[in-house]
Amino acid sequence: MTKLNNSYINRELSWLQFNARVLQEAADENVPLIERLRFIGIFSNNLDEFFKVRYATVKRIDQAGKGGKSHLGGIKASDLLERITEIVIEHQRTSLGILESIQDKLKEQDIHIINETQIQKAHHDYIKSYFYEEVSPALVTIILNENVELPLLKDSAAYLIVKMNLKNNIKQYALIEISKAMNRFVVLPKIGEKSYIILIDDLLRYSLKDIFNIFDYTSISANMIKITRDGELDFDSDLSKSFIDKISDSVRDRKIGEPVRFVYDSTLDEETLKYLMEKMGIDSKDSVIPGGRYHNRRDYMSFPSLGRKDLLYDKINPLPVKNLSLEQSIFSTISNKDYMVHTPYHTFSYIVKFLREAALDPTVKSIKITIYRLAQISHVASSLINAAKNGKKVTVSIELRARFDEEANINYAEQMQDEGVNMLFGVPGLKVHSKMCVIEREEHQKIKRYGFVSTGNFNESTARIYTDFTLFTADQRILKDLNKVFNFFEVNYKIYRYKHIITSPHYTQTKLFGLIDNEIDNAKAGKSAYIKLKMNSMSSHNMVDKLYEASRAGVKIQMIIRGICCLVPGVEGMSDNIEVISIVDKFLEHTRLFIFSNNNDPKIYISSADWMTRNIDNRVEVSCPIYDTEIKQELQDIFDICWRDNVKARIINQNQDNSYKISTTDKKIRAQFEIYDYYKNKLEVSDA
Repeated sequence: MTKLNNSYINRELSWLQFNARVLQEAADENVPLIERLRFIGIFSNNLDEFFKVRYATVKRIDQAGKGGKSHLGGIKASDLLERITEIVIEHQRTSLGILESIQDKLKEQDIHIINETQIQKAHHDYIKSYFYEEVSPALVTIILNENVELPLLKDSAAYLIVKMNLKNNIKQYALIEISKAMNRFVVLPKIGEKSYIILIDDLLRYSLKDIFNIFDYTSISANMIKITRDGELDFDSDLSKSFIDKISDSVRDRKIGEPVRFVYDSTLDEETLKYLMEKMGIDSKDSVIPGGRYHNRRDYMSFPSLGRKDLLYDKINPLPVKNLSLEQSIFSTISNKDYMVHTPYHTFSYIVKFLREAALDPTVKSIKITIYRLAQISHVASSLINAAKNGKKVTVSIELRARFDEEANINYAEQMQDEGVNMLFGVPGLKVHSKMCVIEREEHQKIKRYGFVSTGNFNESTARIYTDFTLFTADQRILKDLNKVFNFFEVNYKIYRYKHIITSPHYTQTKLFGLIDNEIDNAKAGKSAYIKLKMNSMSSHNMVDKLYEASRAGVKIQMIIRGICCLVPGVEGMSDNIEVISIVDKFLEHTRLFIFSNNNDPKIYISSADWMTRNIDNRVEVSCPIYDTEIKQELQDIFDICWRDNVKARIINQNQDNSYKISTTDKKIRAQFEIYDYYKNKLEVSDA
């Protein structure tokens, strides 16, 4: 439980409670078994990134001797590091218990995850062959020597530390790197109706005698370890380097960043643990965490399905958007009316189709788009290259500093640049996080703009599992403003004024304060006053304080926050009128939606921005107004469906206990399933 010691919940501790909600999904017996394993993987992957970024940041504050209270919600950095480690150890312990329970349930389904001591005779030949043909050629084995410095351990890679007791009481240590190129889960031949899986870790343990057959040892053992390094990028000041070169060098340097976490198998003997920590220069002040037999449980995200659809969520078939056809010109359709695509309920194909149409249309003169994260194989990128080859002026603002996607974005940037695309590499001091596209088309000897603006990345892969809104529009008011943002990318010493959209870093806080002040004035005047917010995270203390002010004035505030929430709801005299829930379910809730009553004439925005300091002050973000009456109603309906969720909604309160929202009716409402039915019913009504 996270203790409240002032008006804010510490963001790091709040994030850990979010990850605890992910772990709740792994524990939920109503979630299909293999999906539960995959939630274990998501929990572990989240934790890796947390240590690389947030824990590393707090550690830097502590090492700088700043204490960090002003940055960390009233908690000293050293105390926070200690508290984080305590919580993580407890969460790790819980996750191991959940994993064991899932594996027991899998046995009941004739799926056996075995270790090296449980290998059956029928599998010996297969494993031996697999080791020599698939594993041994790619194996990296490092013999450790007292007189030789320990080789640099890769960030987040898993290693087996091998200890051999040789004759004359000599200890010989070695490291085996578990390469990412190896399949973590080796599916063995079925025996009857039973399926068998062995982790590559245990296959290596089984094969130790083959790996180390040149050593004359009396005993041999292997335990897993993992080190996590600071994931912050540090840029040098060499003016002769291009921005791409600086990013490339920083990504390479990240691989040798300072250790921020060392996780080891809790059964590892003290002698070996001490040897390793001395070799790696790790002391007890660092986050040294005893764990289970297996690390890098993020790999469970790709646990094999074994053809068992009954142990997976049913795949949904993405729906078409009512009256927006992939078989007709999207330009013609949206020239008359705005349309909203809500992935993954709707197909992402609309975005690719629109860009492909623009690439081929002789009347299209230019395409401008922002890119933050692309799919590994991106049809968006190929469409833009196609457009450039067809003589369109294509401008892409790509964010090379998209965390952990830097290398992929550099590769795409170089590829597009080689094909004639005009590449813009962000704005000095700011990340470009806005999600938008403006297309200029010549019609009747005049230029008319078309485009889209979104809450999420233009990424085919994540669009299958992230919920996001994308507005397709030919509204010249909005598109004129969006075009100014692209002008800002090219001439960023000039600050533009916008009549319709809300932009960071120059206007977001001021504009949002104005919208909240309007609700405060209406509440004081006895008029309708409410605010409904849906986003990923809420950590800006300025925004929190403003919502506290609105609450004290009588404005009713409902918030759906998936992740970090530094605001404390339901506190008498401070936040009586604020309620907050969090939904963690099959899809990752990624939509950002702001609804202001405006005395029953709602003002509604979709946005790329969360209410975090970084999104408000340090990034280029766009919040787009919704003017279409039908879409405004749709977004209000979607928010209300999410708010009524009584299956996957957790209550966020000052106790931070992640309690589930209790149903006030007999009907179970699971928002993500209800939303799919909502769109399906819309189609059925239109076809009737």
